[in-house]
Amino acid sequence: MTAARRGGKRIGYVRVSTLDQNESRQLEGVQLDKRFADKASGKDTKRPQLQAALDYVRDGDVLVVHSMDRLARNLDDLRRIVTQLTGRGVVVEFVKEHLTFTSEDNAMSKLLLSVMGAFAEFERSLIRERQREGIAIAKKAGVYRGRKPSLTPERVTELRARVAAGEKKAALAREFGISRETLYSYAPVNG
Repeated sequence: MTAARRGGKRIGYVRVSTLDQNESRQLEGVQLDKRFADKASGKDTKRPQLQAALDYVRDGDVLVVHSMDRLARNLDDLRRIVTQLTGRGVVVEFVKEHLTFTSEDNAMSKLLLSVMGAFAEFERSLIRERQREGIAIAKKAGVYRGRKPSLTPERVTELRARVAAGEKKAALAREFGISRETLYSYAPVNG
């Protein structure tokens, strides 16, 4: 029995890796009752909207995800999430792969999940490898500049003065829009 026949909702989950990526294209044109979106790297374990989506879905609902690599960080993570959801009566639908997993899945479905998940993991590792190679080539050619600094020199001076004045580092990091690690790289703590 499909979620639509049981009165279930279609819940979308979207994840983009960077703040400037467009999340709307991932499930564009897909009819959804509710949508959850994270802006986080796939390796990032802090995906609050994924957790919210997992908490929200109920028996009879369909969780719609653009592709397997948007849902999970690796193959083990993918299998765990899909197994937990289907065990609760939630259907998991991957748009890009044209795959749907239900609680009635058989051995072939489990095999497909493992194989397709492994391909997604392999594809991500190839992309990272090509990115590293491209950066190495650009560095050799002298055209790689690296990431743009988070703060202007004036803001760095202001930050250092305020750290020296004893202001709380966590509050400064929030105000300047940087992580505490970045704050410490700009204003190292002495002694």
